[in-house]
Amino acid sequence: MYFHWSVTFDLPILLGVLLLWGPMGSRGQNDTEPIILEGKCLVVCDSTPSAEPGGNALGMSVRSGSGRVAFSASRQTNHEPTDMSNRTMIIYFDNILVNVGTHFDQESSVFLAPRRGVYSFNFHVVKAYNRQTIQVSLMLNGWPMISAFAGDQDVTREAATNAGLVIMEKGDKAYLRLERGNLMGGWKYSTFSGFLVFPL
Repeated sequence: MYFHWSVTFDLPILLGVLLLWGPMGSRGQNDTEPIILEGKCLVVCDSTPSAEPGGNALGMSVRSGSGRVAFSASRQTNHEPTDMSNRTMIIYFDNILVNVGTHFDQESSVFLAPRRGVYSFNFHVVKAYNRQTIQVSLMLNGWPMISAFAGDQDVTREAATNAGLVIMEKGDKAYLRLERGNLMGGWKYSTFSGFLVFPL
């Protein structure tokens, strides 16, 4: 004689069992515990997968700790026109404040995107003398994305500043370029920052 066992799980009961068992039972490699959010079970993982972070069939996501990308740089010295090449007019930043992931190159002052995603950038470039006009652009692979203008002839120190979100592909380059004027000044007042908001 053969016996056949049939077990049926009710989803709410199963989740309740998991919530009760999770903190008291044996833990996995990541020592994660279920978190209750409005009656739902959320498992938070802090692992580092070999592939890009993404979702799975259960709707859970794994966020890689190595995916953090952020930089911020400033000027240590006065920015003279000779600090920029006549060909690119890139604005250089010689003092690194933050460079998580090391994707901002100090020598070239170019940020190299490590993955496809939405990135946030902001810049604040100060002219230190009056009677001059400057225009600064955030460049993405040689194309201006957003620009800022400072041209009050009666103001000694005025900033060209702007911020925005851009979608970057892996390997894309972002930097600041002086589109108009002759940048003189900016000592410790000019900054360029950016970070990965989320990958795509």
